[in-house]
Amino acid sequence: MSEPNSFDRFARQWLPLLEAEMRSQLAHPDAVVAQHYQMMHYHMGWVDESFRPGAFGTGKRIRPLLCLLACAAVGGDPALALPAASAVEILHNFSLIHDDIEDGDETRRHRPTVWKVWGVPQAINAGDGMFALAFAALLSSRGWGVAEGALVAALTRFAACCAALTEGQHLDLRFEQEESVSVADYLRMIEGKTASLVAASLSIGALLGGASRECDNALYRFGLHIGLAFQIRDDILGIWGDPAVTGKAAGNDILRRKKSLPLLYALEEPTVSQQLMRRLGEPLAESDLPGLLNLLAAANAQAFAEDAVRTHHQQGLTALQEALGAAALCSPLGVLADDLLLRQA
Repeated sequence: MSEPNSFDRFARQWLPLLEAEMRSQLAHPDAVVAQHYQMMHYHMGWVDESFRPGAFGTGKRIRPLLCLLACAAVGGDPALALPAASAVEILHNFSLIHDDIEDGDETRRHRPTVWKVWGVPQAINAGDGMFALAFAALLSSRGWGVAEGALVAALTRFAACCAALTEGQHLDLRFEQEESVSVADYLRMIEGKTASLVAASLSIGALLGGASRECDNALYRFGLHIGLAFQIRDDILGIWGDPAVTGKAAGNDILRRKKSLPLLYALEEPTVSQQLMRRLGEPLAESDLPGLLNLLAAANAQAFAEDAVRTHHQQGLTALQEALGAAALCSPLGVLADDLLLRQA
C-alpha cells in the first residue's frame, strides 16, 4: 500500500472537521420542519430514506478541501475557512439535487435521488433550502474572525459562481435539444457547470487566508484549468475507461449519444463527420460500439481530448506557480492536480 501524499494527509486531518461544520450548518431548527432538513441530510449521505443515521456515499469533498488548501497555501489558518468550505460543498450539492430533477436521473451515488423518493416539488424546495444555507454558511465566517473586506470579496466571488453554475446548466439543457454543438460551445458549458466552482473554491479560500489580489486571481485561473481538465478526463473515461475501474460499461457515453468533448470533436472532423452523424441518427445497440469507436479513432478524438487535458493541466500548474512560487508543484495543490491528470475513475 502506497504512502499517503501531502493532499491525502491534509484530507485526513480536515475532513472530519469539515463534516462536523456542514452538519452544524444543515442542522434543523425544530421538529415541525425537520423533514425538510433530513432530505438534505439524505442527499449528503448522512441518513437513509427513513432518516436513520448511517455512512452512505458522500462524494470526495474535493471542492471544500480545495478551499481549505488554498487558505493554508497563502499562509492562512484553514480553520477560518471551514464555514466557507462548507458553503462551497452545500452549494455543490444544491446544484446536484436540481440537476437530478432537470436531467431525470433516478439514482445518485448508488441510491435513489431526492426527487425519486419524495417527489419533484419537495426536492426543488430542499435544493432551494441548501442554496440559501450555503450563503448563510459563508456569512457565518464573520463570527470566526474573518476580515470584513475579505468576506465581501469572497461573497462576490461566490455569487458570481452561482450565476456561472446556472449558465452552464442552461447550456447543458439546451444542448440536449440541439443536433449540432461546437467544441467551443461545449468548453464554455463545462467552464460554467464544472470549472467555475472549482475555481471559486480556491479563490474563496485564498481570500479568507489573506491572499493578495494577484495571488487570488492566479489561484482562480489554476482552478478553472484544473476543473476543465477534470471534466475532459471524465469524458475520456466515459468512452475508453476500464469498466473494472470506472464501474461503467465501456463506451456507454457513445451509445447514450452523450455530447462529450471527444464525440463533438469527431463530429467536426470532415473525414468522419457525415458517417458518424448518420450512425448516431439510427437506433444503437452494443454491437454498434466497435464501429463507432473506429470512427472516433479515425478522427483522432481520444488523442485530441488527451492533449486538451494535458494543456489545461499545464496551464493550471503555470498559474499555481504564479500564485505560490517555486514550492507550488510540490504543494498539496500541485500533487492533487497531478492526481486528477492521471486518474482512471
